[in-house]
Amino acid sequence: MKATSQSKRLILSVLAVVVGAFMIAVAPFLIQTSLERVVAALVKISAEKPAYASGILLFSYIFPLYRGLIFIGGIVLILLARPIYTGEEWTYPVALLASAFPSAGGMLLFMPYVSFIDGYPVPMTVSMVGLAFFWSLILLRNVDKWIKWGQFLALTFSGMLSTHAVITGTGNLRTLLTRPDKPFYDGLGWWILSWSQPIQWICVILLFIAIYKIAERKHSGWWLGLISVTSLVAIDVPMQVIRLVIAKSTAWDYSYGLPMIIGLFFVLLHPKFKKALIHEEECCCKNKE
Repeated sequence: MKATSQSKRLILSVLAVVVGAFMIAVAPFLIQTSLERVVAALVKISAEKPAYASGILLFSYIFPLYRGLIFIGGIVLILLARPIYTGEEWTYPVALLASAFPSAGGMLLFMPYVSFIDGYPVPMTVSMVGLAFFWSLILLRNVDKWIKWGQFLALTFSGMLSTHAVITGTGNLRTLLTRPDKPFYDGLGWWILSWSQPIQWICVILLFIAIYKIAERKHSGWWLGLISVTSLVAIDVPMQVIRLVIAKSTAWDYSYGLPMIIGLFFVLLHPKFKKALIHEEECCCKNKE
């Protein structure tokens, strides 16, 4: 960070305070407002479609969980404002992870508005504010262009893919909780749904760790990104085929993550981007071994 000009570090430190304060003092109220709207809508819908009733319980836990992550992320950003200004390099991965919570979380909480809620999607505001800092921190640093754009693409795709995975995993669980033959699993369609759900959520955790490690330019970050995206391909493609062929579903929800999957594969496997995503000293150590 010391290679970045003082004026840019000042901008980033001010942004850290402003975005951090938003995450602490504003975002929790926006999320609570959204939760009230989601629950109210689900109560009405579940009266006609009982399968939606499980969404009330799930969203009542998921919204507060992400609100907690966003709140703590805001504390982190405010505390990091001064070390960011003084150019402490260790602040970069920490601040990126902290701002990834509202960026990805806001997109997750926005999804019910696509399905069954009218009006302005309030969580989009949370996501946009988080992304403003997330992208600024990546783009304002004075680093090699391959490092800058490699991290921009890899970290953005990782965050977007984590959102798709947590949405998919939540949808899996919502459906499983209201399956007709509960507690049994009647056929391959239900079996693979129960396989998919934990894999999606595990990949979310791996992707958040990958964001931190890729920002550090660690070899482990590259591998975590590759493991996560490969795991999601391995479960999403069979899920989509089984849903269409066996379950006779018309939904293509498992294929919606393919653009992010392809994008992340491209960045991780492109030789120049791969070289940029891993610190040269670490690459040298690996070669010597």
